[in-house]
Amino acid sequence: MATIAPTGSASATNQTKNYLVPLILVTSLFFLWGLAYGLLDVLNKHFQETLNVDKARSTLLQMAYFGAYFVIALPAGIFMNRFGYKKGIIFGLLLYTVGALLFFPSAQLASFDFFLLSLFILASGLTFLETAANPYVTVLGPPQTSEFRLNLSQSFNGVGSFIGPIIAAKLFFDESNPAAQSDLESVKWVYVVIAAVVFFVAMLFVRTPLPEIREAEVMSNVALDKKPLFGHKNFVGAVIAQFFYVAAQVGIAALFINYCTEVDKTNTNADASVLLSLSLLLFTIGRFAGTAIMKKVAPNQLLMFYGVINVVLCAVVIAAKGSISIYSLMAVFFFESIMFPTIFALGVKDLGHHTKRGSSFIIMSIVGGAIMPYVMGYFANRYSTAISYAVPLVCFLVVVWYGWKGYKTEEKHSQLFDFESKN
Repeated sequence: MATIAPTGSASATNQTKNYLVPLILVTSLFFLWGLAYGLLDVLNKHFQETLNVDKARSTLLQMAYFGAYFVIALPAGIFMNRFGYKKGIIFGLLLYTVGALLFFPSAQLASFDFFLLSLFILASGLTFLETAANPYVTVLGPPQTSEFRLNLSQSFNGVGSFIGPIIAAKLFFDESNPAAQSDLESVKWVYVVIAAVVFFVAMLFVRTPLPEIREAEVMSNVALDKKPLFGHKNFVGAVIAQFFYVAAQVGIAALFINYCTEVDKTNTNADASVLLSLSLLLFTIGRFAGTAIMKKVAPNQLLMFYGVINVVLCAVVIAAKGSISIYSLMAVFFFESIMFPTIFALGVKDLGHHTKRGSSFIIMSIVGGAIMPYVMGYFANRYSTAISYAVPLVCFLVVVWYGWKGYKTEEKHSQLFDFESKN
């Protein structure tokens, strides 16, 4: 995958100490883009009411957000190859800051289109962060624990996603302040504060020495090393599976508040926002629990099992039978929690010197989150929000396939359950 220079004869203890501060800083990035995502789904419903947009149009927020991943991922990878991960991370944080600051004039103008542009710039910064952080975490320590570190760091993405809706429920749907529910004042100030925090983190990265990373073109299997990137079936399968997984994850959350308020008329927007936050808490717990379970269960098997459960849960959601359907929708978050990092790790397995480029393509496949929510919004407008959840049901079937067969590399199938890095 990659090695850290200089490689000398430093002891494992000294290396661990050298990696600790960078690892903490890089893990903070996962929290920051989790926070941005957690706010996004509540903004969806808030803009429906304050800017008078329908469900389908409101999902253009997701299209702007996740469309940035598709457009920017490869340029971000090229930038990182030329200038290094540290500069890529700093540039991403600065883009994040600019995008967040642009929420202020967007709110002043009450322009949904300007919000879309601001969100696209913000998400472009997140693309740099995610393209850098996922592979970078895997090399900040021993190779044999790389996937554990990635799942652990990704867990803090869930923490940020959990906190986002709590902030939004309090400020955007504050029942004690009716004005907050009908204007955009709280939105612009929330993002100004976020911009200040992100800029502070960028300055920390400027002042903190980070280990240099260089590509290692050493493979345990020479035959695999000679194969083109798209000759690796596990990688191609991962791009497909990640597209559909992210499509499901984003669509489920995008219309969550609509679903909860429609299925149970006693739920207010604030109530549904709290339920969304609790769902994202389940997502976070699921990440930590899944990381522990993977010590005993093969990752692909856990991925397949969780995918089957979510197919069943989505069927219950479509039935829309009161509270049990809402609880089933919340449970989906727990079982989808391990899917992104697990698909990512299985997808880059045995890619060798293709790993960095392969990572960029897997990040690009996040564009599924830009497309499917609009499809769900169309079905929600034409039929019902409950019926629209047939879309993520189909997406989870693709995840089940990847955990069953799509994850397999060309050789050594019997050893695919070993997550030790061979790159």
